[in-house]
Amino acid sequence: MSTPGFWDNSEKAQAIMEEVKAQRRWIDLWAQLHRQQQELVEFLQLAEEENDAEAAKEVERGVEELERGLADLEFQHTLGGPDDRKAAIVSIHSGAGGTESQDWAQMLMRMYLRWVERKGFVSSILDLQPGEEAGIKNVTIEVQGEFAYGYLKAEVGVHRLVRISPFDANKRRHTSFASVYVYPEVDESIEVKIDPSALRVDTFRASGAGGQHVNKTDSAVRITHLPTGVVVQCQAERSQHRNKENAMKVLRARLYQHYLEQEMSKRAELENQKKKIEWGSQIRSYVLHPYTMVKDHRTSEERGNAQAVLDGDLDNFIKAYLTSR
Repeated sequence: MSTPGFWDNSEKAQAIMEEVKAQRRWIDLWAQLHRQQQELVEFLQLAEEENDAEAAKEVERGVEELERGLADLEFQHTLGGPDDRKAAIVSIHSGAGGTESQDWAQMLMRMYLRWVERKGFVSSILDLQPGEEAGIKNVTIEVQGEFAYGYLKAEVGVHRLVRISPFDANKRRHTSFASVYVYPEVDESIEVKIDPSALRVDTFRASGAGGQHVNKTDSAVRITHLPTGVVVQCQAERSQHRNKENAMKVLRARLYQHYLEQEMSKRAELENQKKKIEWGSQIRSYVLHPYTMVKDHRTSEERGNAQAVLDGDLDNFIKAYLTSR
């Protein structure tokens, strides 16, 4: 970094700085665990010399904590993909079934927002299409935090809910579906060439809550990338300018993913994944009746406390999927 000319190319320099930061983080984590291990050895020796049973119990607790730290470090090594450290853009879409699936999509949105809070990440809603009677048709959420994409990529697929419907006067059991897709947010230092002439930008009136200004002006923005057919839209902000900025952010992320898959010859893999995102091809089932259970069909990971999962306790499922890969 002190080499003459290092900062002449600011984008390249920034990329190197980010890589140095990432490598330093691993070194610091390992050094911290190593210090813990050395302290435990010294404490154990002291406990043995003084025949101190209470100190020995403290060592046992310290060993358990050290083992958890090592397990966490080992798990983080599974997040070694080129985009895993990036922020994420999460899209949730309700399936067929009207109000039932739209309510389920909203439950999923709440689940992920709760998970974001648990991780200490930051979320913002870029676009939300409310349901006709309840719930949402779809939502796009930006999640900022280290390894946000690395974690959330485990959630891509169809999610299935089984419950007694609160919208059915006869209290019958219903099955609902919603799909989740996750994109890595593109860093500003990464160039994604977007020809303005290849874009069609449409403005329209936002729907749903938001006040008179939202409903009476053409503040919502839809952008279509004509060469690829990728369509994004944003209406969460009152300002058309801000909605366009957010829509371009989502478009950059989706085009980056599109071009990256082409360059890395992963087109076939992507198509296989997309084929799995069909109603009935769920990756995870959430059963609230006649018993409560959440089961991931890819890993067979199960939780009996379905409400805890719906409140954002997802780490067991995410870790099980990522380590299985």
